[in-house]
Amino acid sequence: MHISRLDLNLFVVLDAIYTEGNITRAARTLNLTQPALSHALGRLRRVFDDPLFIRQGSAMMPTPMVRSLIGPVRQSLKTLAASVQQAKAFDPAAAQRTFTIGFRDVMEARILRPLMAWLDREAPGVEIASVRIEGDVLESDLAGGVLDLAVEVLRPGLSSRVQRMPLTRDELVVVAGDGHPALAGGLNLDRYLAAGHVLVSSRRSGIGLEDVELARLGHQRRVRLRCQQYYAACRVAAETELLLTMPGQYARMINRGLATTIHPFPLPVPPVTIYLYWHEQAALDPANQWVRGVLGALMAEQDRP
Repeated sequence: MHISRLDLNLFVVLDAIYTEGNITRAARTLNLTQPALSHALGRLRRVFDDPLFIRQGSAMMPTPMVRSLIGPVRQSLKTLAASVQQAKAFDPAAAQRTFTIGFRDVMEARILRPLMAWLDREAPGVEIASVRIEGDVLESDLAGGVLDLAVEVLRPGLSSRVQRMPLTRDELVVVAGDGHPALAGGLNLDRYLAAGHVLVSSRRSGIGLEDVELARLGHQRRVRLRCQQYYAACRVAAETELLLTMPGQYARMINRGLATTIHPFPLPVPPVTIYLYWHEQAALDPANQWVRGVLGALMAEQDRP
């Protein structure tokens, strides 16, 4: 018989009869009638093609088959009970679990250090796998459990089954090399548009968020370099006359020690909102709820003046 056709409650009956050594006491333990328990025992005997228990007076003596089964059965029942209990209430201090979270490098650099420090104190058995976000399969990755969560800018085109909450906001700034010859009097829009630019993007083509804001006001800049990582772009800005537009908090973090200056973006644009995404299937999962709460608390602490 295939395991999918087997009533797992029968193993609870097997364990109870083995423990009590008596049909009446086993029935009382399981809050069943004696005929119901006898019926379950009959089903077990047919499954294993073995008498399982042999009556000796009022006692039920296990056969060699039962003695070989009882250890694995009890361990399996214990594991199943623990899994059900863990699903009901997530205990971070006792949890042994890996959470896979999609990050861009900006947020990965900001959050992983405080996140791991938090976990070391509060949940030492919890592990984090930070992985690249693939935009075109973000929803399917969340739905299929490939990702538990994702930290990303606003993503149009996702269905209502993908839920989100604002995690943090950041302003755009412009990174330039120290002593940039065109910026002696500061950075304004004309100087910004006259310069060459570095665009950081994980995509092979397409414009950046700053280009969308510029186009909305009828402006266009010249992108001379497209690259994948902000740190590499900062190094380029430090040693050339190219300008780099990027999130402000990350800019202040990775430009320490570089020969660069950080300027306000020369247009009044709204801050960039970063969202935390999860699938509706995980919305009520206590473990997923816990991680969302931790990430929210850590980012609120970082954003506090």
